[in-house]
Amino acid sequence: MDVHGRDLRYFVAIADELSFTRAAERLYVSQPALSKQMKMLAKQIGAELFQWDGRTVRLTAVGEALLPHARGVLDAWQTAETAVADAVAAERHTLVIGMSTSPGRGLLPALRTRLLAQHPAAHLVLRQVTWADPSAGLADGTSDVAFVWLPLPDGDRYRYAVVAREPRLVALPATHPLAARAAESGGAVDFADLLDEPFLALPADAGPLRDYWLALDARGGRPPRIGAVVASAEETHEAVANGQGVVLLAAGNAPLIARDDVIVLPVHGIAPCELAVAARRDDDRALVGAYLAGARAVGVSG
Repeated sequence: MDVHGRDLRYFVAIADELSFTRAAERLYVSQPALSKQMKMLAKQIGAELFQWDGRTVRLTAVGEALLPHARGVLDAWQTAETAVADAVAAERHTLVIGMSTSPGRGLLPALRTRLLAQHPAAHLVLRQVTWADPSAGLADGTSDVAFVWLPLPDGDRYRYAVVAREPRLVALPATHPLAARAAESGGAVDFADLLDEPFLALPADAGPLRDYWLALDARGGRPPRIGAVVASAEETHEAVANGQGVVLLAAGNAPLIARDDVIVLPVHGIAPCELAVAARRDDDRALVGAYLAGARAVGVSG
């Protein structure tokens, strides 16, 4: 038996009013249409629901049996509609922000302030994503916007605003021979001096971002030596401290690694890195657009 909620609503209105005329007025439908639907409902159920002698309407025994259940169904559906509406509203006002490490640089509070000025009801959720996903959750849809390092795999899928452009530094143990040499030459190393060093690498799933932090573009075709694969700032610090390899990192992320006998040094001969706020190109929701607009406003130019 496939009974529509509309028919149950019509049935309950007639039972409340005990009048097809008043029920039709209450429901804003014509009386003939209401009578037709009740005949169809009675046919589906297999029994009459009302007795009508032309002047008075009464529920039959079957109608009396159906009434409390019909009310329960309608009440449950009303509860469901409210829950769905609340969920839709919450989803509309929630923005999930993906990141592999905290972007720092004062970016989160600055962008939050700008977004809430335009969308006071917005609810921002921060989501930590492993380094194996260079899109920080954008690719699989678990993040709405994300702080990402360029280049992004499948870059055509995304739009972004660059929010920081910084030199790439190298982290190495304080006892490394290059540390002493750098101290003698002004505190920096040439990338050519790092070519034979074992490097820490991102997971293979990071794709072009793994190649970027290995500086393949500056190696002249020489393949890197991989000392270890790292997937977090803590793993990186421990691997450098244990002498498993050196690693390139953004200047703004140096405090995450440079501690406990691990130092960072400037590197000549490699291009700076770019941190961006990105979103999927096909996501045109207002919150996403507003967050990207805020990123463009606080980001770098040129």
